[in-house]
Amino acid sequence: MGWRDIRLEREGRFAVLTLQRAEKRNSLPEATLREIREVLAEVETSDARGLIIAAEGPVFSAGHDFGDMADRDLLAMRRLLEVCGDVMQTLTRIPQVVIAQVEGLATAGGCQLVASCDLAVAAESARFAVPGGKGGWFCTTPGVALARAVGRKRALEMLLTGDPIDARTAADWGLVNRVVPDGRVAEETRALLQAATRGSSRSKALGKRAFYRQVDESLGEAYASATEAMAEASQIEPAKEAMAAFLAKRKPSYRD
Repeated sequence: MGWRDIRLEREGRFAVLTLQRAEKRNSLPEATLREIREVLAEVETSDARGLIIAAEGPVFSAGHDFGDMADRDLLAMRRLLEVCGDVMQTLTRIPQVVIAQVEGLATAGGCQLVASCDLAVAAESARFAVPGGKGGWFCTTPGVALARAVGRKRALEMLLTGDPIDARTAADWGLVNRVVPDGRVAEETRALLQAATRGSSRSKALGKRAFYRQVDESLGEAYASATEAMAEASQIEPAKEAMAAFLAKRKPSYRD
């Protein structure tokens, strides 16, 4: 398929989704969000083992496009935000490991996009912000993903002040996994994704789904759901092969 605002490519066993609205700071109007949702649906049913989300230009993503929002009534605004929320949740639902390759500034919905990915690698020059707290429209929906990535106190500091944090702080707070020199972001993103996708992709997909289900449950509920998920996963062929290979002291062979 052809998309206007994004590009989808394959790099071996990885898919790469690139935002290509550099002249608009890779902002996310409804049309772009719908394109992203279409791409995620295509990747989900493909044989790709991982998905990289990258962007062209000096800004990873400035978030929502106010030009696409200013004249919306309540119903239209609700529709836009629902599409955005669906995209962010889809990132956690698809079986592939999703990693953000962050170069430049990620603000508001762009910061939300990073927080919604499974993993993230950032350039040393990258910055992250949810600036609504400085003005008249609080970044409430970005706060959903942000709070789950960095915790309540740090999320509220970002949301209430609107001040940006640098890449090292983002790593310290848990918003990104790695901070690397600007020229090595693509390389290190792929290295982390390579490590995160080794082994059985079927087992990993089940594990990812179980992780996101239990992480928002109470401790007792989380152990109950994780116990059931792990018990069920023990019966699939990759799990049986992992145990047999360990006992036989040989390298496992997975046929996903």
